[in-house]
Amino acid sequence: MIVSMAFFAVEDAFIKAAAATLPVGQIVMIFGIGGAAVFAAFAVYNKDALFVRDILSRPMRIRVVFEISGRLFYFLAITLTPLSAATVILQATPLVVVAGAAMVFGEKVGWHRWFAILVGLCGVIVIVQPGTDSFSALSIFAVIGMVGFAGRDLASRAAPLTLSTSALGFYGFLAVVVAGAVVAVWQGTPFATPNAATSLNLVGAILAGVAAYACLMRAMRIGEVSAVTPFRYTRLLFGISLGVLLFDETISSTMVLGAGLIAFSGLFILWRGKTAR
Repeated sequence: MIVSMAFFAVEDAFIKAAAATLPVGQIVMIFGIGGAAVFAAFAVYNKDALFVRDILSRPMRIRVVFEISGRLFYFLAITLTPLSAATVILQATPLVVVAGAAMVFGEKVGWHRWFAILVGLCGVIVIVQPGTDSFSALSIFAVIGMVGFAGRDLASRAAPLTLSTSALGFYGFLAVVVAGAVVAVWQGTPFATPNAATSLNLVGAILAGVAAYACLMRAMRIGEVSAVTPFRYTRLLFGISLGVLLFDETISSTMVLGAGLIAFSGLFILWRGKTAR
C-alpha cells in the first residue's frame, strides 16, 4: 500500500505537468489507453484470461461506475487546483473505505473508530472551507473523486476471485478512457500534438499509474480492508512534497490542520484495529 501511494503521487505530478500543454481529456484518454495496454500485456504474459463471464458481475459493474467518477473528478482536481490540496482531500478515502467495509462487508468497527472517521471528515471540511471567502467550488472535484475511489476499492474487494489483478487493471484503465472522453466532450478543446517533454510526462504517468494500480489491487484483495487502508496516508507526504518542490505550492495553516486531523484519524483507526485483534 505504501509503495502504491508513492507511485500514485508520482503519477499525479506527471499528469499535472502534462496538463500545461495538453487538454485534460486528451491526457486522461492517453493515460487510460496506455495503462490498459500494459495490463493486457501482463495478462498475456501471465496467461490470465481477460474476457471471462465474471467481468459482467454486479461488483464489476459497480466498480466501473466508481472508477469512472473517481478518475474523472480527481484528474480535474489535480489539474485545476493545487496538487497538495487535492492530495490531502483524497486522504479521506480510507475513512470512507473503512466505514463502507463495516456497512457492506460486516467488518467490526467500534464506536472509537466511527468517532475517528467523523474527525477525519471534519478535516476535509477544514480544508475545503465551505461558506468562507477561501472556498473554491473546484475543490469539490477532489471530494467527489475521493468518494469514487473509495467505492472502487470496496468493489475491488468484492470482485470475483476468477479475475486476476491484470484483468482488474485492464478494465480499470478502460474506464479511465471513458472518463477522458467525458472530459474531452465537456471541455470541447481540440486535441494537440504533444511535444517531447509532454510525451515523457505521459509515459511516466502511465508507468507510475500501472505500478501504483497493481500494488493497490494486491493490497485490497489480500489484506483486511480496515488494516491496510490507513497506510494510504503516506500519500500525504509524497503528494505535498512533490507539490511544493515541483510546482512551488504553498501550504496554508488550514491545510496543515485538516491534514493533521485526517492523518490522526487514520493512525487511530490503525491502532484500534490492532488492539481489537
